[in-house]
Amino acid sequence: MSGIPLGHRRHWIFDMDGTLTVAMHDFDAIRADLGLPAGLPILESLQALPPEVERAKRAQLDRLEEDLAHTAKVAPGAHDCLATLQRHGSRLGILTRNSQRNVEVTLEACGLAAFFAEADRVTRDDGPPKPDPGGIEWLLERWGATPSEAVMVGDYEFDLLSGRAAGCATVHVDPSGAFPWPELSDREVRSLAELVPELSRQVDS
Repeated sequence: MSGIPLGHRRHWIFDMDGTLTVAMHDFDAIRADLGLPAGLPILESLQALPPEVERAKRAQLDRLEEDLAHTAKVAPGAHDCLATLQRHGSRLGILTRNSQRNVEVTLEACGLAAFFAEADRVTRDDGPPKPDPGGIEWLLERWGATPSEAVMVGDYEFDLLSGRAAGCATVHVDPSGAFPWPELSDREVRSLAELVPELSRQVDS
């Protein structure tokens, strides 16, 4: 392992799709289904539409995502990582650009729902989406924590940008090992399983 030590940090915030779950979203196909411009972030493209068009397309997006949520698979090492942090007494939260409903369905499908209190799941329904750091800041205020006590974990640039902006440590999960944003990452891992030995030593010490 490389990067800064993480075992002493007690407040962990996770992206969901592609981090806690196996990545399966075809965003190009979703953009095409919604009639949105290729290569641009979906939520930002929706926000640029007239309000009545945006509402209809958001409802369509919710349906597309919920269909996928029912088939979600837990990512390698995710359950062990969360269980280790939970034994350690860490606070666990989710920050996702997904909807609250789809978070519920996904976590149930993956068997991870018990790790996250409903109030600690921050979604696009709750405020500006990542890379805005507001969701992290809200969780830290709720927990009475400082950024130096927290970690943001994700598989995409927006996750890392939000963590950086909030002043947290950042962990980039990239199964490919490409790690295209090293300047935004304090730790780079191919799966959450790579964190478990370090975290276990902290729990058992």
